[in-house]
Amino acid sequence: MNKLLDRKIGPLLIIIAASFWGCMGIFVRTLSDFGFSAIQIVSIRITLAALFFSLILFIKNRAGFKISLRDIPLFLGLGVGSILFFTVCYFSAITIMPLSTAAILLYTSPIWIMLMSAVLFHEKINRQKIIALALAFAGCVLVSGISGDGITAVGLLLGIGSGVGYGLYSILGTIALRKYSPYTVTTYTFLIAAIGSWFICRPAEALSIFSKATNFSGLVLLCFLTALVTAVIPFLLYTLGLRCVEASKAGILATVEPMVATIVGIAYFSESLTLLSGLGIFLILSAVVILNKR
Repeated sequence: MNKLLDRKIGPLLIIIAASFWGCMGIFVRTLSDFGFSAIQIVSIRITLAALFFSLILFIKNRAGFKISLRDIPLFLGLGVGSILFFTVCYFSAITIMPLSTAAILLYTSPIWIMLMSAVLFHEKINRQKIIALALAFAGCVLVSGISGDGITAVGLLLGIGSGVGYGLYSILGTIALRKYSPYTVTTYTFLIAAIGSWFICRPAEALSIFSKATNFSGLVLLCFLTALVTAVIPFLLYTLGLRCVEASKAGILATVEPMVATIVGIAYFSESLTLLSGLGIFLILSAVVILNKR
């Protein structure tokens, strides 16, 4: 009975997590209005998320802070190789190519997850997964409205790097969850990512923006909400979902993020919904239905 319940709840947790990520644009655009760079916003988000996760782990299970020294490379891979690497690649790609193109390259992640899962976990690449993957990727293309303009070799490598790094969380997270709780995995992942982000975000400049803010308390509250809504809640839900959902399947389910981002853009920023975007949303939802059809 518990396994049946997990099979139903697991995919739902992944979808809810991706939906939270889809709301990221609201917070990123608002923080950028204060003068923060994209990398500084990433560092603020990751650092505060690390504090949240540490507090959660401290309350739930203090023994969860104990990890084996031999597993440090695994958590370095999760923190630096996945979270920090994919974020830096993605935001760097955004600066040198159209946003839609960067988004599509980011969402090549299910492809890399499926390939890595087949090699490392011997997950079967069946017809159901291939059809769902094709529908999800086509949906992302239509939702993002890829133009193909402005693609350079460097931009292409950065975009693909963001997809690989994004997908790596599902792979390394699945390995870490075999030995540690989701709370331990997310805590150490973000602590390591946060430390790494301090070396590239120009912290003195970020602190200067805080000191000059006319509404300091409002800015601090916004930063905490950004960390909670776009990192703590979704990454915790996604990691919990990985306990009972195959990594390759989770990667495809997470493609609802650009769909939600499109809906948020329409509802919050009064952006228009095109026929192609609507078709893309339909294809992504179709992929989710196919993937969960038994």
